[in-house]
Formats: sequence, C-alpha cells, structure tokens
Amino acid sequence: MTERNQQPNTVAFHTLGCKLNFAETSTIARQLTDAGYDKVEFDQAAKVYIINTCSVTENADRECKLHVKRAMKANPEGLVAIIGCYAQLKPEEISNIEGVDLVLGAKEKFNILSYLNDLEKSESSAEVHSCEIDEADFFIGSYSIGDRTRAFLKVQDGCDYKCTYCTIPLARGISRSDTIENVVNNAKEIAAKDIKEIVLTGVNIGDYGKGEFGNKKHEHTFLDLISELDKVEGIERIRISSIEPNLLKDESIDLVSKSRSFVPHFHIPLQSGSDEVLKKMKRRYLTNLYQNRVSKIREVMPDACIGVDVIVGFPGETEEKFMETYNFLNDLPISYLHVFTYSERENTEASDMDGVVPIPERKKRNKMLRILSEKKKMAFYQTQLGKTLPVLWEHENKNGFMYGFTENYVRVKKAFDINSVNQIEMLKLTKIDDEGVVAVEAAFEDFLAKI
Repeated sequence: MTERNQQPNTVAFHTLGCKLNFAETSTIARQLTDAGYDKVEFDQAAKVYIINTCSVTENADRECKLHVKRAMKANPEGLVAIIGCYAQLKPEEISNIEGVDLVLGAKEKFNILSYLNDLEKSESSAEVHSCEIDEADFFIGSYSIGDRTRAFLKVQDGCDYKCTYCTIPLARGISRSDTIENVVNNAKEIAAKDIKEIVLTGVNIGDYGKGEFGNKKHEHTFLDLISELDKVEGIERIRISSIEPNLLKDESIDLVSKSRSFVPHFHIPLQSGSDEVLKKMKRRYLTNLYQNRVSKIREVMPDACIGVDVIVGFPGETEEKFMETYNFLNDLPISYLHVFTYSERENTEASDMDGVVPIPERKKRNKMLRILSEKKKMAFYQTQLGKTLPVLWEHENKNGFMYGFTENYVRVKKAFDINSVNQIEMLKLTKIDDEGVVAVEAAFEDFLAKI
C-alpha cells in the first residue's frame, strides 16, 4: 500500500503573502474538512498539498518550487495543487514544475474540491483551470481562524486602481465587496469561537461598498462597514489592515478614536515621498494629503501606531528623489515602515519606464529605510514606557517567553504562562530589551487582586 493510500483523507496547506491569502486558505480548509478531509501539518504525509501563492514577492517562482519540493519530500505520491495570485498570472509556467498536479485560477480556487475528486498524480504537466481575470467578478466571503488570538476577516477583493508597478488587478480582478450583512455574520461567527481580535482585510478595503450587490456602485461606504462592526458583541478588538490615504476619511478616523472595539493602529501605504514619483506610480494622492492624514490621526489619537509602506528604486527615483522620501518619512510622526525594493513585473507600465535604478542602489536605499524604521519604532516604543495598557497574549512559547500586542501595536513579552494565552491583561510597559521588545509587569490592581 502506498503512503498516499495510507493517508486517504488528509490535506496540508501552505500560504504565502498577505492576510487576504490566509483568510482564503482558512476558508478553503474548512470546505475540505467539512467534506471529510483531515488537516495535517505541511511537512507531514498527506494525500493533498495546497499551496496558496503570492505575486507581490519577486521570488514567487522560487518560493513556489521550494514548497512543492517540501510537499514531495513529505509524500512523493501526494497530490499538489497551486492556487492564488501567482497561479492566476503564470498558470502554464507553474504547470511545468515537477510535482505539481493542479493549477487553479482566481475563479476556480474556491471550487477546488470538485477538481480534487478525480485528480491523479501527474506524470507530465499539471491540469490547469484558469479563467480570464474579468470573470473574477464575484465575492466569496472568507476568514481565518488558525491563530486563536486573531482572525483575518475578508471584506473586499480586487482593485480598480492602475498603479504602474502592480499586478494585483491582473491577479484578483475588479474591486468588489461582501455585503455588510455577511461581514457582520462572519464577525459574529468569529466571536463565537472566543477569538479576541479581528483584522479587516482585502486588496483595497477603503474602497469597500463597490460591487457589494454585484454592481459597480457604492451601496455602502467603509464608514458604514466599520460603524456596523463596532456594534458586534464579543469581539474585544478590531484592527484595520492597510488602507489607502485618499480613502481614509476624517469620519473614519474619528469613529476609531471613539470606538468600543476598533484599535488605534493604522497602516497607510505611502510608496514614495516624492510627488513626482507618486505621479509616475499613478497613485491617487500627493504627499500633502498623506501628511494631513497622519496629522489628523495624531490630533485625535496621540498614542496611535502608524505604519507605512514604501517602495525604493522605482524607475526615475534619482538620489535626490529618494532623499525626498527619506526626509519626508524622517519628519513624519510615524511608528514603523514596511520597506519594499522595486522589482520589475511583466505587463506593468513601470517595467518599460526609463531611469532604471541599479540593483545595488535599490538595496542600499532599502537598508537606509529599514534603519530609519527601527529608529522610528524605538522612538514610538519609548513614548509608551511607563503606561499601563491592555495586552493580548499569543499562544507560542519561544524559549520560555510569550509575546503579545497592545491595542496600539507595541510588541511585548513576559515569561510564558499557559493561563495567559488568548487573554487580555492590563500591564505596565517597563523597558525595551535587546530584542527590541517591551517587557511588562502586572498592573498594581492586578497584583492586589492576586494577594
């Protein structure tokens, strides 16, 4: 009997990329477990291995091959299915990777069960089922529940923006949204599982409401969505993931500042601090608007955490324009950066632009901004020392320590205590250690309650 036959109803997953991918993987996993599959770890022998891919990383091809090899090492006779953004963009290329049996595009991935029923181990190239991206005009609600302390809740998919460096519209299609009713019902399901935190996710969540009922009009707005979610009982925290600065309105910021459940943490893509580069990127704002968004947040939530996405090495980013970005970020009261090195993507406008920045220079600029990010984070953490804040503890035991986050995204640690897992505790932030993590001690009220 083959190893595959010894594992007749087992499935393993590996997810690359964004929170949205994790939400969708978790939903597909529930479909398969409802159909009788048992979920196992990716390095265990399984009948089926599903790899959910990303197109944002420049190493999509290498990462996909790496995880196919991992699956084949765990079970050489296991079936390997590739889904996700890279699968939509490069299905034929993936189908020729040794070990891959099935490639599903944006429309087909949620019907994976029907494709698995008659699938056999491929001796040559894989089966490919991939739609034209304009067929991906529907919405499948999803949420992840892999980590007991937080869930990623998908509220929107696709993007109508035409940023010159980005392939996501080619991989995920037009902007469309879940209905408020479905989002609220999913939030209630999450709350019933004793999950303390929800992270709202999508490709362009500030565009929420477009395509809500299958048309391009906005039936509701992002403000409508968060207003309704703030009423859901049983969720301690709701965190907004990345949101475009031009879609983050004053009214939404004000709601978060007064909210019962939304936390003071924003992640706002900038991409460049040079207006000229922003125009070449076809971003829908300039630095003045971005600065106004940050100022508004600081005005109503002085202790809010503000994260920033930035791309270095975009075509035409001269040393002078890079320093515009550096100085703009250095002067902004932000908390951390996510720094991306520009890499050429097929079928994007930017790939044909003049002014290509040499790779070593891109790497140098990336390093400069990463150092700036650490300085910004440490400066933000310093402002929080001495304060008593609620910390939500995660489940991992790392060398005798456990880690968690405050509402405003300060990462903290203490000695591992199984009774603290998935609990929110009021703790005083005492010092920043060598890891760049804040150590904590119990609030005085908690100490008195224990004696």
